[in-house]
This record gives sequence, C-alpha cells and structure tokens, in this order.
Amino acid sequence: MPAVLGLNFHHDTSAALVVDGRLHAAEEERWSGIKHHHPVRKCTLAAPASALRWCLEAAGLAPGEVDAVWAASMRPSPAAGGWLAEERDELAALLPAPLGERLRLLSHHTAHVLSGYLLSGHEHAAGLVIDAGGSSLGSDFGPGRERVTGYDLRPDRVDRVHQAMPTILPGPRRVHSSLGHFYRNLAQRVIPPGDEPEGSMMALAAYGDPQRYGTRLRELVRLGDDGDVRIAHPWGSADRDTPLLLDGRAWTARNASDQPEHKRVDLAAAVQEVFAESVVHVARHLRRLTGAPALVFSGGCALNSHLNGHLVLDSGFDTLFVAPAPHDAGTAVGAALYGWHYQLGQERLPVPVDADWGPEAGSPAAIPVPKGYRAVPVGELTSAVAALLADHRIVGWVRGRLEFGPRALGHRSILAHPGRAATRDRLNAIKQRAAYRPFAPAVLAEHVPEWFMSEGDPFMNRVARVRRCRADRLAAVTHHDGTARVQSVAPGHVGLRELLEAFHERTGIPLLLNTSFNRKGAPIVRTAGDAVAAGTELGLDALAVGDTLLLADHVPDPRGTASRPR
Repeated sequence: MPAVLGLNFHHDTSAALVVDGRLHAAEEERWSGIKHHHPVRKCTLAAPASALRWCLEAAGLAPGEVDAVWAASMRPSPAAGGWLAEERDELAALLPAPLGERLRLLSHHTAHVLSGYLLSGHEHAAGLVIDAGGSSLGSDFGPGRERVTGYDLRPDRVDRVHQAMPTILPGPRRVHSSLGHFYRNLAQRVIPPGDEPEGSMMALAAYGDPQRYGTRLRELVRLGDDGDVRIAHPWGSADRDTPLLLDGRAWTARNASDQPEHKRVDLAAAVQEVFAESVVHVARHLRRLTGAPALVFSGGCALNSHLNGHLVLDSGFDTLFVAPAPHDAGTAVGAALYGWHYQLGQERLPVPVDADWGPEAGSPAAIPVPKGYRAVPVGELTSAVAALLADHRIVGWVRGRLEFGPRALGHRSILAHPGRAATRDRLNAIKQRAAYRPFAPAVLAEHVPEWFMSEGDPFMNRVARVRRCRADRLAAVTHHDGTARVQSVAPGHVGLRELLEAFHERTGIPLLLNTSFNRKGAPIVRTAGDAVAAGTELGLDALAVGDTLLLADHVPDPRGTASRPR
C-alpha cells in the first residue's frame, strides 16, 4: 500500500497524504485559527503539525510507514549552489525522524502545477503558474525566482518551457516582473485596510470604467514577444509605499481610505483588465509553444475567478482546468501527487468532483444548545433544510468531510435562497464584508447551461455570465456586471447535491447561494463545536450540523411544510 506525503511549510501551511489511491489533505489554519496559517516571525518556518497528524491518523499510518515525503521549496535566495541541501535539512528538522530522513524538495511552481494537472484527467496539457513568487531556480532554470512559469505536461514527463526572467537595472539591480505582486501592490492602494485586498478589488472592478486609467497602467505593464511581460519598477514588487501618481494624486497603501470612491472603482477596473490581458498573453504563447488542447492554471493568481472566465474564452485552449486549491496550501497536494505518480509510478487519481479531503466534523450531540436556539428533531433533515431555504432563511450547513482550499464547497457552508438582493445585503452585514462583494451560486451541474452562458467549475474557480432571462430570479448571486462565480455540483458530491435536488424540487431553482462558514478574519470552521459557536455568533437562522438541526427562536418549525409549486 504505497503512501506519499506532501508538505507546505510556509504561509497557507498544509499537509497532504496519498495512500492506496486516496487523498487526505488539510490546512493548518483549520486547527490554529490563524487564517492563511504562516510563520510567526519573518524568515521562520511553520510545520503543519496538526494537519500532518490528522492525515496520518485518517490513513491509519505511522510515520515510518510513509514511503516518500516531498515538499515545495520556497527559498528565495541564493540563486544557485548547495542551498537545496541546506533548505532540505532545515525543513526536515521540523518533522519526526522517519519523515524528515525521507524529505525531498521540488520547485514551488512545479508543485503548484501538478496540484492541477495530476487531477485534471488530461493527457497532454500546457501548465501555467503565476503568483507573487516561488522558489529559486538554481537547479531548475537559470538564475532568479519563479514568477510566471509555463509547462508542457504529459503523464511521463514535466517540461518547463517558459519562464519570466529578471530585468537587470543599473546598480545592478535584478527586478522581477511579478504579476502577482503587481495585482496585490495595486490592490493595497485601492482597498482600505480591513478587507482582503485582492478579492475585494476583483469585486470592486465590476463597478468601474477601465478606460480612465487603462492607458497609464499599460505604460507600466508591457507585453512583448514570446509571452514576455515586463512590469516597470517597482510595480512588480512588494513595494507598498512608492506613490503611484494618477490625476495629480499620489496613491499609496497608507492613503487608500482617502481616495475618492469613484476613482478607486475605476482604478480597480483598469488593474483587473490589464492583469487579465497579461495572463491571456502568456497563455496564448503557451498554446503556440505546446500545441496542447488543455490549459492547467495554478498559483495564487488562479484564485482570480474573473480572470479565469477570460482565460476560458480568450486563451485559444479548448478547455481550462484550474487547480482545486491553486493557492500555496495546494503545493502540498501537488508535492504528494508528484511522488505518487512520477516517483512511485502509481496510476493518477480520478478527476475529483469535490475537494472533501479533510476531517469529519464530529457529532454535535455533546454540545449544549446555545441560548436563543432550540434543537428540532427531524426525520428527514435535507427536506427540512430545503424548506427553510425556500422560506429565505439563512442556514449554516456542516456535512461530511472538510473541504481543502479557500472556498466552501458545501461541507462547511452558509447557504441561502439566491432570489433576493436583500439576502445578499444581510449576509454581507453578517459576515462584515464590503457591500459590493458578491456571493457565489452552487448549481446542479446538469442545469448550469439553462442559467448561465458558460460552464461552471466544481471548485468555484471561474465566473460565468448569468442568462438575462434568469437574472431576476438570481438577485442574491448576480454581480453588478451580470456574472456569477459558478460552482457546478455533479453527481457524487456528498451532502450538497441531495440538498440542491430537494430545493430544486420545492422551488424550481436548481441552485443555492453558497458562502464559506466562518467569522470575519477567521478560517472556515472545522468541527461541529466550531460551527455551533460561529453560527450563533453570526446570528444565522438555522444550523444543520450532521443530523442535528438547531433553529433560532424566531424561526418557525419547518416540519410539515408543503412543497411549493414551481
């Protein structure tokens, strides 16, 4: 029974274990309560201790029974030489001896791309990874640090065929054209402190006119031959303080709150447009270079679901597969899959319809019923919850194994009827989010074409345009630009699929609003106890945890509610 462990020791600390063809994976933040779990001090490392322990327990393995251990390198410098051994020893010291002795490293971007490719089902694919920055490339592809990397991927080999290289400025200074840093850099000048910059700017962009600042931004980001992207210094770096001069105003991360709202909206729109154009430019080059019919996209920038909608339409590939967890936690999955397939020669895992790779929530039976709620015995919980949702109640839903990744996929979710804009506004208030941020629909996969102009994504990683004839029934999940980030729920999805079918039968609508079950600034809940505590603090109308239904005192009992006509 071969077993391979993959680890990420940096931010979004995580562990993944492939054993006997099954994937167990979890993020350390779900135990620590620290969102994007990261090292406590700069230049230190964090071991995914709790996530690793759970993976081994879930598989029934002792550390000595693991055949191979792989981790993604993240050492930014030096550029070449014996640093790989130094980093390996540093990481190995954080693990129990049997695991540490077997630890090996692969490049950060290779772990990213394989977290998508080896789950995609595609034989021949181009791979694209874009983030703020990966590992040094000394033994990989010349000097520098990974920023934009392209691959030609096949079951028997992984070929790196494109790499954004540094520009040497007088000094000499090496400047990297990091599209990830560019997007974050500008987002911090647009979004005031308190909201997550990148996701908030992507949402805000739908309200703006990209023409106001488009010309100026295209002076900063130059597209050249062979997929080349050059970003003027310092806009492709982590520099937050150099003023960006626009319309006679100086924009920095410190004064984002002081900028006029209509100008922040227009700058967000321009950044989103120029960013998307740049990524499509690289993707088209990879299409010409590899001749592959499919594109696999990963890295932090692949969380930009609006960009992914453009990639589907504009890159020239027949299909797009975005890694289920394209952020850094996913490198643990890619590292484990690399060892499983390329080192041990095992068959690739089936294409997943879900990312429920984590622990069960446990029973809420021993948890006291919180003040303001009552426990309601129900014979058929799914039917009762569908009735609550049809009555426009907001329900915390905890079912099955925990999702891996930054988005709730129907196992630790807050669910609601998609039909009223007031529901969106109430949820944004409950979750303390900016009022302009949209919510995503979870849709029965076979009904996606009836309601949206393009296909969805099982992992909620791309937007699609809502059909105009349906928009009035989807006010809570339709963004200002007429799009929605569609999660397609296929047969085989445990928990949410059955509920969607019951809601569809009751209302004629084959979808629900689905958002992550968490407090502001905290990770998605892990256990039944976490869910009850968070749900009551948020003031949800009901909590369905396992087979237990808790109702707020103001909510009528849904039992016996007749199905409504379509």
